[in-house]
Amino acid sequence: MLIRDVVVTPVAFRDPPLLNAAGVHEPWALRTIVEVVTDEGLTGLGETYGDLGHLAKMRTAARSLIGLDPFHRNAVYTAVAASVGADVVTDAHGLTGASTREKTVDRVFSPFEVACLDILGKAAGRPVADLLGGKVRDAVPYSAYLFYKWAGHPGAPDDAFGAALDPAGIVEQARLFTGRYGFRSIKLKGGVFPPAQEIEAVQALREAFPEHPLRLDPNAAWSVETSIEVGRALDGVLEYLEDPAEGIDGMAAVAPRVPMPLATNMCVVTPEHIPPAIRQGAVGVLLLDHHYWGGLVKSSHITTLCSTFGIELSMHSNSHLGISLAAMTHLAAATPAVTHACDTHLPWQDGQDVVAPGVLRFVDGAVPVPDGPGLGVELDRDALAVMSEQYEKCGVRSRDDTSYMKSIDPSFSPRRPRW
Repeated sequence: MLIRDVVVTPVAFRDPPLLNAAGVHEPWALRTIVEVVTDEGLTGLGETYGDLGHLAKMRTAARSLIGLDPFHRNAVYTAVAASVGADVVTDAHGLTGASTREKTVDRVFSPFEVACLDILGKAAGRPVADLLGGKVRDAVPYSAYLFYKWAGHPGAPDDAFGAALDPAGIVEQARLFTGRYGFRSIKLKGGVFPPAQEIEAVQALREAFPEHPLRLDPNAAWSVETSIEVGRALDGVLEYLEDPAEGIDGMAAVAPRVPMPLATNMCVVTPEHIPPAIRQGAVGVLLLDHHYWGGLVKSSHITTLCSTFGIELSMHSNSHLGISLAAMTHLAAATPAVTHACDTHLPWQDGQDVVAPGVLRFVDGAVPVPDGPGLGVELDRDALAVMSEQYEKCGVRSRDDTSYMKSIDPSFSPRRPRW
């Protein structure tokens, strides 16, 4: 079996004005859909970022894969690495940590690896989770992912979610998401308002949801001293505190002085970061993300390493569609060490997707693992065409939360630490 063709399709879908430490989401979110087609008629699916620099790397790498065997993932990785060269691709929103060449190669390789695993699963008649060692859970719990947000983008009608700019608004948003999807844990994206206001919001969530594990993620917007103050103020309230301070050194300065574990998807984002983070005791929970950790197999290797050193696992999310949700679900289902509910942005897409409906669904806050071969999902060609056309027309080519916020509030600064 050989790769006959690789199709790379950028897409755009509507995104609400979700606030974060870097600014605010633009009206359009970007993703790239990958189809790897074999000479035996099997097609594998992958999904990744849609920023223009990354998209260019994807297109170059795609051409280098023609004629390779999808079973030979090492050869696929070597071809991708050669196509990337020495370049480093950075993101404009700054919420997924430092960029390195290895991280760049891994993020380009990841959707092709997922697509190859989809093909192998289809060839064997087995789900991807079986290729990763088999399911240890039949459904993967996800967390309600709350954001401070405006009622709508400036100049546009209010969206279906409404505003959430104070503790009452955050609690109402939590009620909407838990009621609609059954989520049993809750995460708040912080770093938007002064820490005292965000502490108040978390305490309001605790009062409204006394049994739900709670998390707070300010995306390194706080100083070490502020991080310690917030951590102590939320003693007994948070399941974990995510990326309160910047870098491994900053996290290591906070970790022994707060009562809850620190989690990260920003200071440990590639294998070279793991040894210093372990030496310094910087993190207790790693939020894995196969999109930049090099795919599903490499991510499973990272989970084994983290377990050896007592680091717990959850899963990071960016704005994404159903192919990513399926891949995340298979990985978490086959990974015993993922003991915290995973993050997902999918509810914010409000039904927009490129996969055919009916397979992926939330049941009591968890996604049952698709039991079909491969990822168990299929492309909705009509939806893909619509989102591809939206990409061509929307005018957005790279995610830039900061520039969009500055166009609305010229005084905004994403400086760290802000408090």
